[in-house]
Order: sequence, then structure tokens, then C-alpha cells
Amino acid sequence: MSDTSIAPPPIRDIGVVPDSLRLEQQLAFWQGHLSGAPALLELPSDRPRPAQQSYRGAALRAQVPAALLAGLQALGQRHGATLFMTLLAGWSVVLSRWSGQDEVVVGTPVANRPRLELEGLVGFFANTLALRVSLAGEPSVAQVLAQVQATTQAAYAHQEVPFEQVVERLAPARSLSHAPVFQVMLSLDNTPGAGVEALAGVALSPLPQAQATTQFDLSLALSQSGDGLAVQLDYATDLYDAATMERLLAHWQRVLAAMVADPGQPVGTLALLDAGERQQLLHDFNATAVAYPDQARIHELFQAQVGRTP
Repeated sequence: MSDTSIAPPPIRDIGVVPDSLRLEQQLAFWQGHLSGAPALLELPSDRPRPAQQSYRGAALRAQVPAALLAGLQALGQRHGATLFMTLLAGWSVVLSRWSGQDEVVVGTPVANRPRLELEGLVGFFANTLALRVSLAGEPSVAQVLAQVQATTQAAYAHQEVPFEQVVERLAPARSLSHAPVFQVMLSLDNTPGAGVEALAGVALSPLPQAQATTQFDLSLALSQSGDGLAVQLDYATDLYDAATMERLLAHWQRVLAAMVADPGQPVGTLALLDAGERQQLLHDFNATAVAYPDQARIHELFQAQVGRTP
């Protein structure tokens, strides 16, 4: 007898996206997200940018007080943003104000373990995301927080594609003088410390490590503790002096405090300067009045000056 049974159709799992298609979707997202973004964040520097990076660097350390940290956490909770998103918003505002650019691109590392089954797996999954933030149109603090929240969540949803492939897809004009896509990093370490059990009669404390190199122009690393936020700013010494970086960190903390105080104000009006800097900028630098013999003719004054400094 012939077999007259009808074979069932092949099973198709329409819920599983092929890896190649998923990769292409993620690359398309990053291409759209970063297309037209500024290639270089042009912060004012103490020295001209060299034609080739030397990667020489130094580090500054500071502390965000616990009271300000609590205010930032409360601000983020009211606007549905994490602490990292709130800190990124403040960092982007300062970078935009210093550079005069309406858009900034900030890099950030991610563990790239979005699924529970990957959390305990041995291996290196870390990746880098490029977050583009727009400050155009004088948005309020609340509006920037909303934008950063949406941008960050979308980036997390497309974090699996390696950053090297994103750069390859974007094909930016390469330069030996700076990193492609972004030149500034921000990272937040909020994982609880494992702690070290004290030995009898021995006090243990971490030993700060000297910083002599940096991969980017600026890298702001934050770690959460009971005393607030520990801050380390690595910077390229080819470009910046320590005093300039101290002023940048002070402006960033001042912006964070202003964000907490009034999230409805435009980010362009957030105070950067303290009373001393404002006095110096508005008054001391403009105190140019000098006594001179107002009865003398201009050519006589010129002749006298020539005689003093020929």
C-alpha cells in the first residue's frame, strides 16, 4: 500500500530573529542615532591639540557630598531617571556650555549582560555605547532628563553590537589627533564593594594608583559610597592643565546642585560660576581705568610711551 499520509509543514519559529538580522537592526539604530553628530567636542584647551595623541594623562579626585547625591537621586526618581541618567544630563550640560556646541556625544561602558543567564557566566562581555545628547532650543532640566532617559534606554536595547562595528558602519573621517565618535567618557560604578575582613591588629585601606595615561580627552569615573560619590577625572595633559580640570569639576558640581534646586529652569541659565569667578570675570578683568595726563596731546603720550619702552 502506498503511504497517503500528508507530511506536516515545517515548524517556523517566528519569534526568533536570526543573528545576522538582529545585528543589522542594531547597526541601523546606531547609524541613525549618530548620523550628523559632531565629530569632535571642541572644549577650550590650555594648549593646541597635537597632530597625534600621546595618550599622556593625569587624574584629579574629588567628592560629591552625600547631601547632593541624595538630591540627585530624588530628582531622578521624580522624573523616572536613574542616577546615571541624571549625572549624564549634568555632565552633558557642562560640556555643552564649555564647548558652545548644542550637541555632545559621551561614551560609557556597559557590562553587556542584559539577560539573567549571562550574569554569572565567565567571560568578557563589556561594550561601549555612544550617547548623543542635544541641548538645542534652551530645554529645561526636566526636558533634558526626559531626553537622556529615552536615549539611554534605546542605547541599552541595542548594546549587543560591538562598538568597533558601529565605528566601521559610520566610517567617520579618522584622525590621529583624537578618538572617533566621542572623546569624553562617563562611567558610574554602583556595585556594592565586596569588602575585606580586617586582620587582627592590621588596618587595610585602598592605595590610589598613579595615573599617567588616558585613552580619551576626558574620562569621568564615579563610584557610589556612603559618603556620596567618589570622583576621578582622567584628562589628557597634552590639552589641559590641572587648574582647568579643577574648574571644570567645580562647574559640574555647581550645575548638579542647580538642577536639584530648580528642574524647571532652562539649562542655559544654570549657574556655572561661583561668587569669586563672577567678581573676577565681571569686575576685576574690566578694571582697566588708569590715571593719565589728560592735558597732554595724543602724539605726546605716544612719544612718552616710546621713551619708556622703545
